[in-house]
Amino acid sequence: MPVHLFVYGTLMRGECRQRHLAGEEFVGAAETSPHYRLYDVGEYPALVAADPGVSIAGELWLVTDDTLRNLDDVEGVDEGLYERRVIWLQPPYDRLRAVTYVYLPSVAGLPDLGASWRDPRL
Repeated sequence: MPVHLFVYGTLMRGECRQRHLAGEEFVGAAETSPHYRLYDVGEYPALVAADPGVSIAGELWLVTDDTLRNLDDVEGVDEGLYERRVIWLQPPYDRLRAVTYVYLPSVAGLPDLGASWRDPRL
């Protein structure tokens, strides 16, 4: 059964891991509810639940279970790097059950990226 997936970094269109969503349905640009923070890990961002938080910009996709299992490997779920969790989104997607990858290691000392991993000037 297809699942709504919110992506906010390397899986977004135009990024280095976009190929892992090939053949899946792009739903649209989306934002989380203001209960998260985004940190710079270097080559990729780290989303964590936070209070206070901000709305994080990203994309919503409709993906298959097979793609999710592949993405669990790509995102290092078994290694404890990320965990797939339900996420709360802003309208018009606030009534959907969506999941995302939440970063598990400490973000202490990492730069806060604000609302987006991408430079808003691009």
